[in-house]
Amino acid sequence: MTPARRSRAAVTPADGASGCGSDAGLRALKCDGVIFDLDGTLVDTLEDLADAMNRVLGGEQAPVHSYATYKLLIGKGIRNLVGQALPPEKRGDETIVRCFEAMIADYGEHCLVKTRPYDGVAELVSGLRAAGAKLAVFSNKSDELTRRIVESLFGPGDFDVVMGAQPGLPLKPDPTVALLISARLGVAPSRMVFLGDSGIDMLTATAAGMLAVGAAWGFRTIDELVENGASIVLDHPLELLELRE
Repeated sequence: MTPARRSRAAVTPADGASGCGSDAGLRALKCDGVIFDLDGTLVDTLEDLADAMNRVLGGEQAPVHSYATYKLLIGKGIRNLVGQALPPEKRGDETIVRCFEAMIADYGEHCLVKTRPYDGVAELVSGLRAAGAKLAVFSNKSDELTRRIVESLFGPGDFDVVMGAQPGLPLKPDPTVALLISARLGVAPSRMVFLGDSGIDMLTATAAGMLAVGAAWGFRTIDELVENGASIVLDHPLELLELRE
């Protein structure tokens, strides 16, 4: 099976796509729930994250990075972002801890300056809710920040479960939290779509036995999504509604 980029005019699952059942044509995804990644999938957080990290780097007299570079660094949690953004000679434990604390403080104050839902996301969420699907958000961002962003940009009843990084729970691509969310929703993993923009999301979905659906509008490339197990790659959020019709 070789998934391919899908156009709005012809949205079909990859041949032989597994999980959530697949038929010919557009009436293929008969899923009962969707787990959304946050950064790069539901909302465009790139510039707020990059701006905050660059301010921290400036305070360390370290080189800053472009938005394009940050697209490759975001997705494994803020602590990992800090470690990767610092130059190698400044990656000592003490510096990483100090910069992580500074990043959390700065980003916490500026996480909603430029961050907005992607075009079509609000319509996708409302359409899925109207169709009776259970919806969740799962991010490697801290649980507090994840909840704050979701609560600020979406309605109070839009998502049944919202989970970010929490002590004692592994980050993606470990499937533990995805499976926990599936259980909380009361939906079998095989009936869940996992929609994300990174290879980590696709690996998480596959490990959890869910259908891995890639978001081409996010931070990573289509090649990364396909190479890490995407069964379907969508060009626009509303294509998921078309697949469920």
